[in-house]
Amino acid sequence: MNPIILAIESSCDETSAAIIKKGKVLNNIIATQSVHENYGGVVPELASRAHQQNIVPVVEEALKGSGVNKQDLDAVAFTKGPGLLGALLVGSSFAKSLAQGLNIPLIGVNHMQAHILAHFIDDPKPTFPFLCLTVSGGHTQIVSVKDYLDMEIVGETQDDAVGEAFDKSAKLLDLPYPGGPLIDKYAQNGNAHAFDFPDSEVAELDFSFSGIKTAFLYFLRDRLKEDQNFIKNNLNDICASLQRCLVNMLTKRLIKASKKYGIKEVAIAGGVSANSGLRKRLDELAKEYHWNVYIPDFEYCTDNAGMIAMAAHYKYLAGDFEPLTTSPDPRMKF
Repeated sequence: MNPIILAIESSCDETSAAIIKKGKVLNNIIATQSVHENYGGVVPELASRAHQQNIVPVVEEALKGSGVNKQDLDAVAFTKGPGLLGALLVGSSFAKSLAQGLNIPLIGVNHMQAHILAHFIDDPKPTFPFLCLTVSGGHTQIVSVKDYLDMEIVGETQDDAVGEAFDKSAKLLDLPYPGGPLIDKYAQNGNAHAFDFPDSEVAELDFSFSGIKTAFLYFLRDRLKEDQNFIKNNLNDICASLQRCLVNMLTKRLIKASKKYGIKEVAIAGGVSANSGLRKRLDELAKEYHWNVYIPDFEYCTDNAGMIAMAAHYKYLAGDFEPLTTSPDPRMKF
């Protein structure tokens, strides 16, 4: 089977549509939402309204740019969850309506599984089994991937996600939203060993980032009492030191997972996988532990429909379809 599938992603603040044909992503159209910059974070109601405005032109552009007519589609896929309920409803409602109108199957995709399957969009592709560190604003997980649709979470955060730790720390530094990429930018010109921040002690392969956020808050408070220009005069070093700590928290568990399961095929996925410090550290670990490391192109790191399309391709081949009565699940599990 070589299905042609339209995929829609609307889990947070990116409206995206993509076409996949014969397992090859033909295009990946993304409309970003700049309105949230004024509020220092994503506003769910505004995100939903922006999705409503963007979804029709984004889908039209995806179809037109791929040379595919909607009558040629074999299925319509959408992000079922996890994500913001209002945002998910826009994508799911559109997908259900189109699938019903064309009388073709409907495919619901788990957003986090799709991040992992983004590794199969372009070469090189990991071989099974492999470990995937999925890191984003809402999730931090280590996943054992045995097959395209056979995945198991072997470690995850017990509280906040690493992306949230980056963004909220950036807010404490008075950096504009989204602050994570800015910490990465300033870190490249700083001394990563200028300051030390604590790791958290949790069981096995799990993570916790609430403690480092609190420690960072108190660190800035105490230093600013001594010098009101502390952040301004040390911004690069602060960012580099914080990034080193967060990256080490991630990779320490990944090393432990690799040893525990005897797996040297290692991948990362999600928005934080675009972080240059994490990428550099993984390159170092690949040499040290003889790993084969896989990192998606930047286009497929952040939320996008290309990854939803790839997941939908394998679900179509497995005959895994959704009824038209399905509803989005904002807390969807694996």
